[in-house]
Formats: sequence, structure tokens, C-alpha cells
Amino acid sequence: MSTNAEQYRSKLTAPEQIAAQIQPGWTCCSDIALSIPNRIYSALADRVRRDGLTGVTMHTLLDTRLLPCYDEQLKGMLTGVSWFSGAGARSAVNGGYADVMPCYYRDISGLLTDHVEIDAYCAVVSPMDKHGYFSTCNGSASSAMLRKAGRIYLEVNENMPRALSSPMIHISQVTALCENHTELPVLPSPKLDEISTTIGNLIAAEIPDGATLQLGIGAIPDAVGMALKSKRNLGIHTEMLTDSMVELLECGAVNNSRKPIHTGRTVATFALGSRRMYDYIDDNPSIEMLPVEYVNNPEIIAQHPCMMSINAALEVDFFGQVCAESVGTRHVSGTGGQADYVRGAIQSKGGKSFIAFPSTAKNDTISKIRPFLTPGAIVTTSKNDVDHIVTEYGIAKLRGRTLSQRTRALIAVAHPKFREELTFAAKKQNIII
Repeated sequence: MSTNAEQYRSKLTAPEQIAAQIQPGWTCCSDIALSIPNRIYSALADRVRRDGLTGVTMHTLLDTRLLPCYDEQLKGMLTGVSWFSGAGARSAVNGGYADVMPCYYRDISGLLTDHVEIDAYCAVVSPMDKHGYFSTCNGSASSAMLRKAGRIYLEVNENMPRALSSPMIHISQVTALCENHTELPVLPSPKLDEISTTIGNLIAAEIPDGATLQLGIGAIPDAVGMALKSKRNLGIHTEMLTDSMVELLECGAVNNSRKPIHTGRTVATFALGSRRMYDYIDDNPSIEMLPVEYVNNPEIIAQHPCMMSINAALEVDFFGQVCAESVGTRHVSGTGGQADYVRGAIQSKGGKSFIAFPSTAKNDTISKIRPFLTPGAIVTTSKNDVDHIVTEYGIAKLRGRTLSQRTRALIAVAHPKFREELTFAAKKQNIII
């Protein structure tokens, strides 16, 4: 039997040779963000241009760079299916040359298992350890993809953190691999302007010592994190590990000591941020990167007392319907885990969910609080699950409130220049009684 090192050498090849193995009619899958093997896919794009390869479908999650399936120059040759969109997928979907999969993030593994045939799983991994294992870093849906995949192609990158609890791949499972020690994608730190800071402080004041946190992407969740540094005994159970969470861990505000499950451990399903954060994850036994069907399960989330969920939105209407994934009919991202954490937080003893955003858009010309959602807008969080809505003008508690009460509370946190207009619309529709 060959050694792990011998198997590695025999399977090591160039990205172009991996791309050459991909056949018309295949379906390829990659997991989220850091997991996307850009060198393999770049070689695939070159092959498409050179050989005219067509009929390949690529399933992706949160593209951080332009992938060939979302490149307008290659439309009609490769078909991308986005499960949560970055900029490239967003443009391609709106341009009509890529598809999108409606789903909750927690359901992706099950949907892949039941509905998608996977010819090839392609991923970035950490270098092989002495036992022959590669770390995928992200929990997310990798395990489901690996179970379904007919072939496994890896891009080994020495910059990929080794997450000790993430899905592992043994060299014996691998079809072929290449090496590409490029810098990993980083998420630029959002600018914490006055509005974000104000909203962050409002939410932080609602979070007690000992609470468990989920923070979404963007300036407001980061501002919340920065405002929590004086808290004590906080915990983290989140879908995305962020730099603000590392700040809280390093300053001692988070120690995970009050969590009833995974006590003393930070739980997430994927990571995207700075090099500093990736270094923090690497070989750190206190960081658990677990499958999304577990991490985002509302029943698991709800087991944490005082679960605090903070997410963003594009607009909300008087009913409390939250749109966070489209501008009217124009695709922006996906449902992601917002609905998972809203549901889990409101079922938690003492838990709270906050949907937070600036009160206006386009230089104060559009109110994000509206009588009705923009026609075609997608409801991300339903009126029955929504809890707190937060703008720079305050917090509107909606859960347990009537439509009339909700409307008054929302108008009170809308931008002052729109309050009279919103009140008129509410009275016209017989909503305020």
C-alpha cells in the first residue's frame, strides 16, 4: 500500500489537467467563499475559450471573485447556479445568463443530497497533515457535497487555515489535486459611520452579559460587535465568523462560558474576513466550524438562552415583512441564514432578533420603511417571525403587536422627513385605528 506522501505525489497535477477532466454535461459544486478554487476554475475558463467546452453546470455559494459561470463573455457555455450571491452571480442572474436556487441556508445540504447530482466537488483546502487529511475550513455544506460527489478535485493552499472540526478529506478520496498558494479572499472592514455606530450602540444596550451572539455581514453588525467590548461572558453561535467576533474573543468579552452546548467553544459554519481572523482559526481547538444544517437549525439556536441575532435588510413594510435579498424584482443575494436565526432567537428563552438598517437610501430620498414592499420584492423574514426593527432613530418592537401598533412603532423610527407621508399612507389604508 502506498504511503500518504506517495499518493499525494501521484495525484498532484496542474490546474489545467484538472480542468481537462471536466466533461460536457457535468455538474460541479463548490462550498462557500474561501472554498471556491479560483485557479481550477480559471483553468476551466481557459479551456472553455480554447476548446469550446459547453454543458457544464456550476453550483456556488457567495462568490468572492468573478467565476467563469458568471462571466458574461462565457454566457451560454457554462451555467452558474447561485445559492447565495456575490457580485458576479448577482450580475449574471440579473443579466439572464445564470440561475438562482431559492433556499434557507440550513436546507442546502438536504437539497443537494436529494435534488442535485454532483459529478465533481472542487475546493480549496489546507495542506495535507501527517495522517493524510486536508481541512476544508468551512463546515457549511461540504459534507453533503463530498457524500454526493463522483470526483474530488482539490486546490491546496498553504494560506488556508486548518479548522480542526471542519470536514476533512483524506488523500485516498481525492481524484486529483493542484497547488496554489495565493492569498485568500479578504472582506474589507466596513466603514463605521455615525449611523452605523448609533444603531450598533442601540442594539448593544439590549444585549445582557452572558448572551450568545449571531452577527451578520456589514457595518451595523460590526458596530454592534465593537459596542460589546465592555460586556462579559458572551458566547458565539453564528453562521459566519467575522473580525468583530475575533475582537470580542481577544478582549475577553466572549468566553463562551454560559453556553449550554459547545461550552467554551465558538461555533460557526464558515469564515470570511481578514488574514488576522484566518490566523486565529488555524489549529485553534476553541473554534468549531460545523455543518450548516446543524449550526443554522433553529432548534439548536434556540437552546442558547438570551440568543441575540443581528441582521440587515433592504426594506420593511408596515406588516413587518422584511426584504433582504432583492430590490423589487432585481436579485441581490439570497435568504442565507437570516430566517434561521430570527426563528431560533425568538424561540430562545430571553432571546431577541434585531433587523437593523439606516432609515433611508439614496441620500435620504427613499425611506426603507414603507407601507408595502416594493412590487416584486422578496420576503426574507415573515411578518410572523419579525421581532425588533432598528434604525438610527430607535428600536421598534413588532412581535406581539397588532398591525396598527406595528405601524406606529415603525413610523416612529423612520426618518423624520418621511413620517408624515407614512402616516398619511397608513390612514388611507385604514391601518392606523
